Amino acid sequence: MSGDQGKQPKVTWKDQMSADDIEVETLVEGDGDVVAEDDQVTVNYWVGNGFTQRKTFSTYDDGGQPETVTVNDELLAVFKDALLDHTIGSRVAVTASAPEAFGEAGNPQLGIGNQDSVLVVVDLMELYEDPEPVDVPQSKMPKILEEKGKPTALDFTGLPEPKADGDLMRTVLKEGKGKVLTTDLKVKVNYLGSVYDADAPFDESFSGEPLSLELSSFVPGFTFGLEGVKAGSRVLLAIPPALGYGAQEQENIPANSTLYFVVDIISAA
Repeated sequence: MSGDQGKQPKVTWKDQMSADDIEVETLVEGDGDVVAEDDQVTVNYWVGNGFTQRKTFSTYDDGGQPETVTVNDELLAVFKDALLDHTIGSRVAVTASAPEAFGEAGNPQLGIGNQDSVLVVVDLMELYEDPEPVDVPQSKMPKILEEKGKPTALDFTGLPEPKADGDLMRTVLKEGKGKVLTTDLKVKVNYLGSVYDADAPFDESFSGEPLSLELSSFVPGFTFGLEGVKAGSRVLLAIPPALGYGAQEQENIPANSTLYFVVDIISAA
C-alpha cells in the first residue's frame, strides 16, 4: 500500500486476502489530538474486498466528501477500532472477515459478501467542531426584493462571487423577542433560498405555508446559522457548500453552490 495520508491510497493485492478477527495497523502516525470516546471525527476512508481484490468504496472518489462520525458503540467496530485512541493525522488499516466487519450478511451495498474479507483504510482528518457563523454587516449580503411586504428574490448586485471554502455568514436584520433557538427545538419558519446571481429562488415558503421542522433537520449551515437567534427574528444566511449540499447537485442548485437564505423565524418550541 502506498500514498500519503489525506490522499487516495494505492492498494496492490498480492493474493486473495483472508481475515478473521478485526486486526488494526497504524500505517502513518499523526501528531494531532488523541481520539476519545464520543468524539466526532472527520474521516476519509477506503474499503476493499479481499476476495475479489477490488476497491468497493472510497470517499476520495470524484464527488466524494469526508464524513463525520461519532466514536461510540453505535459505530461499527471496524471503524471504531480505527479511530479510538489513535491520533488525528493518522492513517490506519483494518482487516476483518465480512461478518466481523459488518455482521452476518456482510455489506452488499459496499460490495462485500458474507464470505468475503475486508480491508478498510481510514484517514483521521480532524476533530469535528460545530461551525460558528460569522456575523457580518448587511452590506456583505444580498438585498431582499419584496412584493406586498413578502420576499420574492435576492439581489446580488455588487457582491463578489462567493468562494467555495468561504465562511458561514449571518446577518440578523431584525431581532425577535422569542425563545433562543437550540438544535433540539422545533421551529416554524418562512424562508427563501437562492444561489449566487440566480434569476429566481430555488425554493421559498413566503407564497405558501411556513415550514415546521426540528432545527437539526435542516442542512448544517441552516441549523448552525440560526442556533442562538431568537424567535421572531429575520436573518440572512450565506452557507458554504461544505455546510450545504456539497458536491451533490440538487434541483435548481448546481454542485458546490453557496446557499443564500432570508429566514423569518416565526416560533420555536
